Amino acid sequence: MPNDFNASDIFDMAVKIEQNGAVFYREAARNVEGETNKEFLLELAAMEDDHEQTFEAMKKELSGNEMLSTTFDPNDENAAYLLAFADRRVFFKKDQPGSDFKSILGSAIQTEKDSIAFYLGMKEIVPENFGQSKIDDIIKEEMRHIRILALKLK
Repeated sequence: MPNDFNASDIFDMAVKIEQNGAVFYREAARNVEGETNKEFLLELAAMEDDHEQTFEAMKKELSGNEMLSTTFDPNDENAAYLLAFADRRVFFKKDQPGSDFKSILGSAIQTEKDSIAFYLGMKEIVPENFGQSKIDDIIKEEMRHIRILALKLK
């Protein structure tokens, strides 16, 4: 029997991805040269923290099927699988791009793009009546983050 995921599952992954992103930016801030660059990266980490809270709040607004599990999963293995997947695919623990600010921003932009591609793929496996449209809210937040990064890169 195939597993149907719901919007709640995707929000759990989104929270984990934001946590990983905050770690990435804080680590980059420790390694980058220049106080202004450090401050910007720490602001990005704070934005990831804010996204985490936003996604937690959005999850609390879900109702009905958007939170309903369609598979028998007494050990909550689906959730563990999804969180592990999020850990390995977007803002996973990877080598930092060094201390060059432009390289850090380039890596961050690519990772944000990867997260959007990830969410677009996840949107395809969440049935419409299980909150598929809610994933668009996550995607919009990530797109806003790319705009901020791209403006700073210029």
